[in-house]
Amino acid sequence: MTRSRRGDESPLGRCSVLYYGVGHMLNDITSACWFTYLLVFLTDIGLPPRDAAIVMLTGQVADGFTTVFAGELIDRYGRFKVWHGAGSALVAVSFSSVFGGCLPCKILGSYSSSMRTVSYSFFAAIFNIGWAATQVSHMSMVNCITLNSTSRVVLASCRNAFTMIANLSVYAVAFVVFNINTKGSVIDVENQYRWIAYSSILIGCCFVVIFHLGTAEPRLKREAREKGHTRISWTYWFNKLLYYQVAIVYVLTRLVTNVSQAFLAFYTINDLQMTQSSKALVPAVIYICSFIVSVLLQEITWNRNRVKAFYSCGGLLWMISGAGILFLPISMNYFMYVLSIVIGVANALIMSFLVGDDLNGCAFVYGSLSFMDKILCGLALSVLESYQSSTEEVRNCHRPNFSFSVTRFGLGLVPAICALIGVLVTLTMKLPEPALVPLMEPLLA
Repeated sequence: MTRSRRGDESPLGRCSVLYYGVGHMLNDITSACWFTYLLVFLTDIGLPPRDAAIVMLTGQVADGFTTVFAGELIDRYGRFKVWHGAGSALVAVSFSSVFGGCLPCKILGSYSSSMRTVSYSFFAAIFNIGWAATQVSHMSMVNCITLNSTSRVVLASCRNAFTMIANLSVYAVAFVVFNINTKGSVIDVENQYRWIAYSSILIGCCFVVIFHLGTAEPRLKREAREKGHTRISWTYWFNKLLYYQVAIVYVLTRLVTNVSQAFLAFYTINDLQMTQSSKALVPAVIYICSFIVSVLLQEITWNRNRVKAFYSCGGLLWMISGAGILFLPISMNYFMYVLSIVIGVANALIMSFLVGDDLNGCAFVYGSLSFMDKILCGLALSVLESYQSSTEEVRNCHRPNFSFSVTRFGLGLVPAICALIGVLVTLTMKLPEPALVPLMEPLLA
């Protein structure tokens, strides 16, 4: 073994792990805000639900295609930090443009529904292109920073820890903003989300700078290419049955978490008539509980039976939560905090992994799974949102103590059904015992 290879297999220092871990903070903090508040924001400022659905779908489609192209190009040429830096810049500019108001509308002097839809869709696409480039480059960087398996797990765990910090930061800022400004005019709503968006960008960009100053461009990818190592073809993965099974479970898990996150604010405000601060408190409770359980799960030694058992438990808890969400009356809206605890535990138990030893195919795997995730999640969210009632209709409509709505079905049935199918697919998997590794990424956002 050469001296260089021995050095690559030595454990990473704490600073190196920390610098890498903060590199996804901007993506995490904007993603939490995007899925939790985008549809609520667009409908609150008067955009019709079908137009809001178009904005969300446009962003998801752009994200899906970018993940594939970025994954293939990174596999082929490397340059992780260039992709990460360029993607972060696009995220910062476009995200502030979405929640900062319709800039083209101000320039052209037209605030028609069509103009606003086109404007928000354009910046949504730019945001998701930057977000995907940053995500794929950062996630696939793990296998190229070090050959030490323990350090790889530590890197992923550190990233997950900062993911939790990012999400809780968004909800902390949102809680303060919703409590300070409780008025309901369009201008007040825009100001609320503008403060949340600008705070998120400021926090995230600080950590992007730390990441780029402290993390060097990975050498393993470059050395593999210089030594003429054969790059695994993308067709290699399509010949593996386990790849398809993991892809199904991965996409279903993302549907569970993304759909529930996107419609949670609608449910608490419109269906349960809770206070505005609940839009921040309920998701915060979910993430705190999920984080605690995720930390406890790190102490478990994993094998194929435990992976299936824990995923099945998480799916079962989501089915129970879905039933509770579907039938919870307004008079018992406080029980939503209890359901939030159950959902948080369920999210932590729903696990997925597909990390191999090869350095040259890792970005394509992440990219291909993310493509299916983004497209299907975008379609599901757009279909559900297009059948939503507008904010004005909800405000002018007297709701009884209990009534079914698109939000109840979307938040209660869709995640529960996806969880059920995910459990059934997981139980059919033939997982190779040596390939199992500890939890590397809770699928929470």
